[in-house]
Amino acid sequence: MSGTVPPPAQHWVSSHPGAARRLSGGAALMAAALVVRGTGGVLLGIVATLLLLDAVMPMPAGTRSQADDRFRAAVRRRRRARRVARLRGRAPECLDVLDDGAGWAATADRRALGVQPIAIESVTATAEALKARAFDGAFRPEAESAEHWKRLWLAQAHGATLPPISVYRVGARHVVRDGHHRVSVARDHGLLTIEADVVELRR
Repeated sequence: MSGTVPPPAQHWVSSHPGAARRLSGGAALMAAALVVRGTGGVLLGIVATLLLLDAVMPMPAGTRSQADDRFRAAVRRRRRARRVARLRGRAPECLDVLDDGAGWAATADRRALGVQPIAIESVTATAEALKARAFDGAFRPEAESAEHWKRLWLAQAHGATLPPISVYRVGARHVVRDGHHRVSVARDHGLLTIEADVVELRR
């Protein structure tokens, strides 16, 4: 990414658990390399150096290890939120579901508005009941979404143009028809808007 300044190593390590693990592992291997003599010590030293470099010198664009770290962190936050809700006697935060094949949505007037940027915070529901289980109310993913989520995260990190999501507009809110993983990744990257193909539903 042009003009991107890599974060200081200390900030990078403190904000990325995977980097911290690699840093501690590299330090341990380096200590072992100083003790072990001969070829084994040299090999340990090389591996330790690579781990340390990976931990403290992040690339400006996303790497696979960063995508792994971000996905694991999102899954942990989802599980933590569920535990906190359970302890407080509340239902977990879930996406609302709008069934467009039944009820008022099935017969509502529809107006195609085309592709336009929409606020990510306005995306609060899904048209697929299964997706309401795959993502929580903050679009944090389940563990089974790993590979697809990380591929999209890396594409977003490297500036790729992703296809617009597809949504229904109901008042000021948006309901995802297609593109749940793209919404999740965009939120994780801190984006405020996302391109969407919008169809307005009128009661």
